[in-house]
Amino acid sequence: MKQVCISEFMDPDAVAVLDKCVQLRYEPTWVDQRDVLLKSLANVDALIVRNRTQVNAELLDAAPALKVVGRLGVGLDNIDVKACEARGIRVIPATGANARSVAEYVVTSALMLMRGAYLSHAEMVAGKWPRARLSEGHEAFGRTLGLIGFGDIGRLTARLAAALGMQVVAHDPMLPADHPAWAENNVKPLALDALLATADAVSLHVPLVPATRHLINAERIRGMKRGAVLINTARGGVVDEAALATALKEGTLAGAALDVFENEPLSAGGVLADAPNLVLTPHIGGVSHEANVRVSMMIADAVRDALGVQA
Repeated sequence: MKQVCISEFMDPDAVAVLDKCVQLRYEPTWVDQRDVLLKSLANVDALIVRNRTQVNAELLDAAPALKVVGRLGVGLDNIDVKACEARGIRVIPATGANARSVAEYVVTSALMLMRGAYLSHAEMVAGKWPRARLSEGHEAFGRTLGLIGFGDIGRLTARLAAALGMQVVAHDPMLPADHPAWAENNVKPLALDALLATADAVSLHVPLVPATRHLINAERIRGMKRGAVLINTARGGVVDEAALATALKEGTLAGAALDVFENEPLSAGGVLADAPNLVLTPHIGGVSHEANVRVSMMIADAVRDALGVQA
């Protein structure tokens, strides 16, 4: 019987699907027990992870029977894909399954940050009444959303923003200017610097690779439209966090929402601790209840099929 290990949380119904047809170890705490995980992989045929389990040479050496790695999400920076390919291990991401969750997070964050009226709880309960200051927020209608990266998530985000009357522009050097996705989504392609100078809200949708590390740095933040807001649901290393904190303190940017960080979990204190108009969430942009169900079932079915087992 095929052996499958799941080292991070997965929807119970999807776990049950696998449990019927494989020898399953569902151990969501093993992501924080590296030694225990490695010692348990000797005969495992498939491993299912989220974004924290590091599928690197050390893990692959400990799992000589491994044939499949299922990723409960789409980012692959925690998986050494080339090393997997060299060993004949198939890597399966849940492409598209959490796009709606991320897109809604982005649009909601953009609306909240542009309006600027939802971070006043502490003042209100302290008996203050900041009505005059908070009356200068902006509506979404007629504003410009800039997307850096225009894959499936970016395209769905564009459609949601357009439904609110926003103009959408995007930068994606991997997508030719004549690609039908531009016209189909009524999105204008722009060079990166032009997008930053134009957009009222900028959202990141790129993987973390050497070319995108600190893509949004101090220089590029200075090139953003004054009073713009920034949203990052991609990967933490794409944004220079120290530069972002400085821009928020100086008022160059009106606000930011970060769902991902250079080091996760985020440590106490740090450069972001006293930055104003900053919303922080623990890498949950793509992890709504509905998205988790879709992602989990997609990977359960894909891993089962890849191993050639029947439900």
